[in-house]
Amino acid sequence: MARAFVAIGSNIEPEENVRWAIRRLAEKVRVVAVSTVYRTKPFSRPEQDDFYNCVLEIETDAPPIRLKLQTLCEIETQLGRTRGEDKFAPRIIDLDLILYDDLVIDTADLTLPDPEIVSRPFLAGPLSELAPDLVIPGSAARVSDVARRLSLSDMVPLTSYTEQLRRDIAHGYPEG
Repeated sequence: MARAFVAIGSNIEPEENVRWAIRRLAEKVRVVAVSTVYRTKPFSRPEQDDFYNCVLEIETDAPPIRLKLQTLCEIETQLGRTRGEDKFAPRIIDLDLILYDDLVIDTADLTLPDPEIVSRPFLAGPLSELAPDLVIPGSAARVSDVARRLSLSDMVPLTSYTEQLRRDIAHGYPEG
């Protein structure tokens, strides 16, 4: 089984859509842990609604490209996600494979580790909660060191919501 990390974000009905996406993902892979869910401001779009962001640690037998294209993208499609040219548009759900074991991949379809881990607090902070001693593959950077260098002050923890998600996961969704 591979250890992987998936970032989740939504700013369209995020409370419902993040929960729904985690449930669908838990039907296909083993969800090991969920970070705190944070409410964050949209990147470069202050007029948009806030995002809910978190990171999941999962275990899977699926190779990374299949996990991305046949699991994560399928869940996004089921929720109604459409991709346009504006990569900062509001989104129903965004599921991104950010780490997969110690793989370093750079292809047109997949880049691992996600290069934005080192610059986006909403990735580094939650990832650091789940795996503080993890060294980002292809670098010498520990996730906790990266998170400490970024400002997490604009991230509002959604403690009650996070605890509900953790209870949902502990309840035991069937693997797919």
